[in-house]
Amino acid sequence: MKALVISKQGPIVHENVALADWPEPPAPPTGHARVRTLCSALNHLDLWVGKGVPGLKLSYPRIGGSDACGIIDAVGPDTDASWLGKQVILNAATAKPAAPRPDDPPSPIAADYELLGEHHNGVHAQYFNAPVANLQHVPNIDPAHAAAFGLTFLTAYSMLVTKAQVRPGHFVLITGIGGGVATATLNLCVALGARPIVTSRQQWKLDKARQLGAIAGILDDGTDFSRKVREATAGRGVDIAIDSSGKATHLWCIKSLARGGTYATPGCTSGPDATTDLARIFWNQLRILGSTMGSNDEFASLAAMLRAGKLAPVVDKVFPAANGADAYAHLAASQQMGKVVIDWR
Repeated sequence: MKALVISKQGPIVHENVALADWPEPPAPPTGHARVRTLCSALNHLDLWVGKGVPGLKLSYPRIGGSDACGIIDAVGPDTDASWLGKQVILNAATAKPAAPRPDDPPSPIAADYELLGEHHNGVHAQYFNAPVANLQHVPNIDPAHAAAFGLTFLTAYSMLVTKAQVRPGHFVLITGIGGGVATATLNLCVALGARPIVTSRQQWKLDKARQLGAIAGILDDGTDFSRKVREATAGRGVDIAIDSSGKATHLWCIKSLARGGTYATPGCTSGPDATTDLARIFWNQLRILGSTMGSNDEFASLAAMLRAGKLAPVVDKVFPAANGADAYAHLAASQQMGKVVIDWR
C-alpha cells in the first residue's frame, strides 16, 4: 500500500515526508477492524512526531496521523460483521490499562493514553487497523469534514464540557484561533450556547472566526490582552479560558478570568515555563485544568452531535496524497484556519 512516510527525524518535517510503499497492516485481530482510508487529517502532533516528541523515543521511518475517515473492509475473528462497509471516524486514543496502585486509585477522567500516529504508526496511509470500540459510524458525512473531526473535537469536548463544565451563556476565551483544537472549541461553544471570544495574531483569522460565531475577536500583538477581554465582557471577565499556547499567553488568560473561572490547557506550543499569578488564582478562586484527548464515551457523544448536524468541522485545505509533503509544509506555516486534510481517494 501507499503511505506518507516520515523517513527520519528533523526540524523541517516536510523535507522528510514522501508518499512511498509500506507493508499493509496484518489481518485485524479480535475486536479490531481494517479501514480503507478515504481522507486523513493533520494535527500539530504530526509535526512533533516528525521533529521528535520530547520524552518519547520514536523509531524511523514511520507513519504519522491520528485523524481519518474511511470504510471498514475487514473485521477480526469474533467481531461484529455488521461493521463491514460502514463509513467511520476514529478516536486514535486508546487508554492503557491502569497499573495497580492500591494507595492511588486511577481517575475516571485522567486516563493514561497511547495514540495511533504517535506511540504507534498512524493513519496517513491507504489502510489502517483500529479497535472497533474506537470507531463511530458517520454515514452521509463528507469524508474530508469527517476526517477533520476526531482528535481535535475530542480534545476540545473533554476539556470544555467534561472538565471545565461549560454552560449556555458562559463567556469562553479561546487563544490562537485557527488551529484544529481552537476551531473545534469555537464550534462547540456555538453549538452549546456559550459566548466565545477569540484571539489571533492575524486579522483575517479573527474575521473568519466572527463568521463562525465568535462574539468578539482580539488581535494579539504580543502584549497583555486581558483588558480587551474584560471590555468585551462588560468588565466581568470570562468563565473559561482555553489556551494551548502556554508561556506566551498563560498570564493574560489568568488575568482575563472572572471570579471562580477556569483556565484549561491541552498543550503549550509556546513553551511550558509560563509566568502565573498565584495571588489572583487563590483570591479569585480560579481552577487550573490540564486535559488531553478523551474517552470513547465522550467520542460517542460527539459523533451523535456530528450526525445530527450540530457540529461542522472547518476544513482549511485538502491535498491529494501525492502532495502530502506540501500538506505538512502548509500546517507548519501556521497559515491555516481549520484542518489540513489529505485525500486518499
